[in-house]
Amino acid sequence: MLELAHAHPDHAFGEDKDQGRVIRISLDAMGGDFGPEVVIPGAAKALERHPDATFLIYGLAAQCEPLLAKYPRLKEKSVFHECELAVSMEEKPSQALRRGRYVSTMWRSIEAVKLGEADVAVSAGNTGALMAMAKFCLRTMANIERPAIAGIWPTLKGESIVLDIGATIGADAQQLLDFALMGGAMARALFEVERPTVGLLNVGVEEVKGQEEVKEAGRLIREANLPTIAYHGFVEGDDIGKGTVDVVVTEGFTGNIALKAAEGTARQIATLLREAMSRTFFAKIGYLLAKSAFDRLREKMDPNKVNGGVFLGLNGIVIKSHGGTNADGFAAAIDVAYDMARNDLNAKIAQDLTIYHAKRHPPAGPEAA
Repeated sequence: MLELAHAHPDHAFGEDKDQGRVIRISLDAMGGDFGPEVVIPGAAKALERHPDATFLIYGLAAQCEPLLAKYPRLKEKSVFHECELAVSMEEKPSQALRRGRYVSTMWRSIEAVKLGEADVAVSAGNTGALMAMAKFCLRTMANIERPAIAGIWPTLKGESIVLDIGATIGADAQQLLDFALMGGAMARALFEVERPTVGLLNVGVEEVKGQEEVKEAGRLIREANLPTIAYHGFVEGDDIGKGTVDVVVTEGFTGNIALKAAEGTARQIATLLREAMSRTFFAKIGYLLAKSAFDRLREKMDPNKVNGGVFLGLNGIVIKSHGGTNADGFAAAIDVAYDMARNDLNAKIAQDLTIYHAKRHPPAGPEAA
């Protein structure tokens, strides 16, 4: 079901708080299982929702230009950049970085953000390669040791943000606190919540349970008493789907397992429902009578409707789309990119980090008076 896009009850796609600002989005047209056959139609769909967006498209001319010709409005709002090569979905991150640095569609789409030519980059390519290139090209923000990937998780109450869902394996207490700050800033940008609630994923809600790093992170967040987040305490696995908090914080190993478990459960439920509804004549009649309800359920569980993982902690915004998505799914990832840029995600993260470190290391001497 994830990497996830958003449909928070209080949030509307395309809401424009700054009518004069153009959002510039760079696209790795060759990323993913289907490359430009998905990226270019997806960008055309996204442009319908965000007419103030412009695109920088990085790809191989022979494959991209014929497709762009089919979407004249997108072509008019885009600049195409021909590149030498595309990173494959099978390449190891180190190999992709050696071979594709400076010349690949993935690198150049990220580099556009570094150079200030684009506000955000979107790729459906190899996750490991994309993170390696993004870290090398953009570098991590001041006071952030390790970046995270944040997914937007559908819940019974709307949506929550979950991080890290696979960027780093393991995390110490300070890194988990950093994740909490970054996730809180993302919730403010995405959900427009002034002080989002944050919970640490744990094996129980009691303070004595869990690994030492998690318990220490809870103490650090609680004692920081930051104005930008409301610390809820520990949450358990079932709290993710309940929507108990706006932001669920964990390290990448656990977060990725939770993500894959949710994806597998969604597919399992869909398969079981399909089998149950076709088993007997009366089941088929029941399905027809409840078709609209099943259609709504299918739409909620469709991974192409919930797409777009956000790389947090870098000096620039990068969005990772599902590699196997369709045009609707890639458009959803662009929706996430648009909203993160429109709502100045990185400025909010930098502000929250400044507040935290000012409280942690207050000025000494006469300046403190």
